[in-house]
This record gives sequence, C-alpha cells and structure tokens, in this order.
Amino acid sequence: MKIDGPFYAQLADAASEARRLAGIGYDGVYSLEGSWDPFYPLVMATEHAPELDIATGIAVAFPRNPMHLAYQAWDLQKFSKGKFLLGIGSQVKAHIEKRFGVGFSPPAARMREYILALKAIFECWQNGAALNFQGDYFRHTLMTPMFNPGPLDCKPPPILLGALGPLMTEVAGEVADGLIVHPFNSMPFLTDHALPAVHRGLAKSGRARSDFILQINAIVITGDTDEARAAATASVKGLLGFYASTPAYRPPMDAVGYGDLQPELNRLSKEGRWDELGSHIDQTFLDAFATSGKPEEIAGKLRHKYGAHADRLAIYAPYAAPDAMWSSIIAGLKAG
Repeated sequence: MKIDGPFYAQLADAASEARRLAGIGYDGVYSLEGSWDPFYPLVMATEHAPELDIATGIAVAFPRNPMHLAYQAWDLQKFSKGKFLLGIGSQVKAHIEKRFGVGFSPPAARMREYILALKAIFECWQNGAALNFQGDYFRHTLMTPMFNPGPLDCKPPPILLGALGPLMTEVAGEVADGLIVHPFNSMPFLTDHALPAVHRGLAKSGRARSDFILQINAIVITGDTDEARAAATASVKGLLGFYASTPAYRPPMDAVGYGDLQPELNRLSKEGRWDELGSHIDQTFLDAFATSGKPEEIAGKLRHKYGAHADRLAIYAPYAAPDAMWSSIIAGLKAG
C-alpha cells in the first residue's frame, strides 16, 4: 500500500511543498482542483521531488476536451518518467453547468465515453493505431504527424476515476485503470456499495481486481495534544457538514443511517449558513466518516480499516499539524 499526501500548493510554493511532503515520507502527492489549476504545480513537484508519484486528485473532466487532457497527461507522464496518475472526475451538475457552462447529463455515460476517448488517443500516440473514436459525445478522427507527440519510454498514464454513485463507480471498474474513493466515505458504503460496483465493472471488461488501482481517501483527526485534536475535530466537522449538504453525496450517509440529515444541511447551505453545518455532525457521524485518535494510534487504525482494500491510501487532514507527527504516522503505516 502506497501512501499519498495532499498537495495544496500553488505555483509559487510548489517546489518547497513537494520537498516537504517527500521529506515526511509520502510515496506520492495528489493535487486538487479548487481555485487554481491542478496540473501546473505537479510540474514543479516532479522537478524538485522526483521520487514522488504525482497525481491529479481530481481534475474536472467535462469542461476539458479529451484531446486537451490527453496532451497534459502525456506531458506530465513524460516529464515525470512514468510517475504520473491522471485522476479525473465529473464534479456535480450545478458546477459543470453553471460554473463551467458545459454539458453534464448523462454523467456516467459521458464519462465512460470520455475515458474510452482518452485511451484511444493514448493508443494512437503510443502504438501508432489509427485514431478513429466516434461516440455520442466525443469524436476524434484526425491525428497528423505534426500533432502526434509520439510514444513514451514508459507506459501511458493510468486513468483513475473519482466516483461516488453506483453507475459512475461501475464505469470506473469497466473502463478506468483505478477508482479514487471520495473522502466522504464510510466502511458500510465502501464494502456494500462501492466495491460491488467496481467488481461489476471489472466483470464487464473481463479484468481482475489485480488489474485495478483502488485509491481510498481517508479523513484523519489527530494531534499531539488534546487542544490540537479538538481543533482538528472542529475542522473536520465543518468539512463533513459541507460534504453532507450536497445532494449527490447522500449515498454514503444513507449507508450509515444519516440520509435524513442531508436535506436539512442542504437547506442551511442554500441560506448561506455555512458556519452552522459542522454543528450538526455528531460523534457517531464523525466516527463513521473519519479516523480519529492520538498520533501513535492512527497508523494501526488506518491499516485495520483500509488495509485489506487500498492499493493507495490518500491522507486527508484539513488542518495544520507538525511534520514530525505525520512522519511518524507514515512510517507506522509503511512498517505495517
């Protein structure tokens, strides 16, 4: 199991942040698409910490044409000498249609075709296959020598799909190279819903679980003192409240009996009462969606919870904490 850390850096501090995360002991870093581009900082990461795997976790797919994304992924895979993982996702409908201004529905069918288009482009560049992808949403039928970057010395980048709903998760199993399990997950949701959907998809494509990468995002609450753990808890409650206010994220709540809370949190979000969301996250909810404990307890708890499933474990901790503490936790995970 490889351990990935969150790469929140922008271009100005990407080099130093990559060196810091490599020093902590992470195997890889994943960037997020928020208020800045998720690809540019990874260039700095692989330049200044070449031992790290680099990944987008995730880049929003639908606003980008598959050909645009293919060139970005190819460049990063070449520059990193085969250490790039292309993590993509659909985002939610409101953001795709209202923020990016592009088509969204039907998301699972569109994403399935998107990944197949990417793979057709990769096959053209890597192995010289004729480019003749014609789907319902994307068509790529022209590739002249001037625009063909040619084969890589390594394999094309694996495509990991961030998914939460059953149809999108099944698409990951069928056509992607891996699944990024959303941070807003619970074990009943993972074992009873996400993993069966992955296996349905794998069965469609005739692949085995060993052919597939499962990256699980784990929300962690810890700290060296009671005060630090209390601050971390408050931060995570706010994060969970934010996630839980989104209608598309209800399935993991249903899996642990909290689905009825979702409409109330959605109402508060629409009223702009964001600061109140975390107050609705009780201890049972917190225990279902996060791993909590003293630093010396975290590695064992994470191994027990995710070790049988995760090929890559992505730590998600939205609060400040000492590097030495994380180094100890990562070392404990690797030792196990």
